[in-house]
Amino acid sequence: MTAVSGRQLFRPWPRTLGSRLFLIFLSGLIVAYGLSFSVLFSERYVMVEAMLLGNLEKDVTTAVALLDRLPADERADWVGQLDRRTYRYTLGPGLPGVSGVAGLGAEMADTIRKAVGDRFPVTVQSIPGAGQRLQAHLTLSDGAPLTIDIYPTTMPLAKWLPYVLMAQLILLILCSWFAVRLAIRPLVNLANAADALDPNKNAPRLSESGPREVAYAAIAFNAMRDRIAQYLQERVQILAAISHDLQTPITRMKLRAEFAEESVEKQKLLQDLTEIERLVHEGVAYARSAYGNTEKPSRIDVDSFVESLVYDYQDTGKAVTLSGKIEATVVTRPYALRRILTNLIDNALKFGEAAEVCAGRDASGAITIRVLDRGPGIPAEQLDAVLQPFFRLEQSRNRGTGGTGLGLAIAQQLSHAIGATLELSNREDGGLAAQITMA
Repeated sequence: MTAVSGRQLFRPWPRTLGSRLFLIFLSGLIVAYGLSFSVLFSERYVMVEAMLLGNLEKDVTTAVALLDRLPADERADWVGQLDRRTYRYTLGPGLPGVSGVAGLGAEMADTIRKAVGDRFPVTVQSIPGAGQRLQAHLTLSDGAPLTIDIYPTTMPLAKWLPYVLMAQLILLILCSWFAVRLAIRPLVNLANAADALDPNKNAPRLSESGPREVAYAAIAFNAMRDRIAQYLQERVQILAAISHDLQTPITRMKLRAEFAEESVEKQKLLQDLTEIERLVHEGVAYARSAYGNTEKPSRIDVDSFVESLVYDYQDTGKAVTLSGKIEATVVTRPYALRRILTNLIDNALKFGEAAEVCAGRDASGAITIRVLDRGPGIPAEQLDAVLQPFFRLEQSRNRGTGGTGLGLAIAQQLSHAIGATLELSNREDGGLAAQITMA
């Protein structure tokens, strides 16, 4: 595997625009949300710490003064009432510890020293063990030892806070997804409309509502579509006009040639005129095929329709056979469908000397009509090109064997007009297969 293919397999950056916008939008919101939460949490920590130290100073001042004035035998009754969440009082020397206090414990130790003042010297030590624990040792006026047992912790977080944070994160994700989807939906609609662009079909126009930029893009796209349709219509009209106008002088030339003296040159002239006349007729037919959607649709029995067409060929002695049954009806434009099948069958007879028409359904259940021949086939790289107007395969389909390059183009044009698809493929054992698929 090359380095390039390795980079293609590993793509941390999403491929779609929606995913990229969603990732950027969500990342920015999460970072902003995290910064806001950090600032609020830091402010809350500082405030709670200030309140803790302030309350500690007041409580220690009051408690030490109270215990110092009480008789020794009454101190035990009062000491339990002076306990708090983070510290409590013990009559006695306490536990042995080690010097060295840091962090919140050091601030609490300084607060205790400040609270008792110089009258009662205080020694603060750290007690080894699980968690941070301090003990402040001092001696009352009568020489009795007093220990303040300290657990330096701030106010704990609420148990429901993680669930609230998770709910907010889910809300951010949903809002980001909805906002990105709402933003790129017009772009997706524009891409779909461009992909389905067919000036020969009366497809619905792209909606011109929405934000100003979206509406402007939709208006520009609809205008472009109208211009393309107008250009195509003008091209077809020009072709139809030229082909129609050429019929009259060609007819006059043929009549004049008929009255000429018999000669080899006369026969060649008549053949050329016949070829030109056929080309003109095909041009007119192609121009008309662009407006195949003007025919009124009707419901036909596919089996009867194809049988009638095949029998017409057989009555004229053509080698056309039929196989397969569909037993279904379809709403289509029958004259356009008949012209498609006629062009395909004529093409098969011309280059394969025989045609086989097969009716059936594909794997998805769509109706298919296949026209098969045993001719020379078409090179695989030119299967799409032969569907374009005036394209001919010079190796086997030249003027000598007939063909103007419009037969398959007309079939392709009419297939689009009736909502069908025309596909060409080479048969494995030789020949060409032309398949019409109707939904």
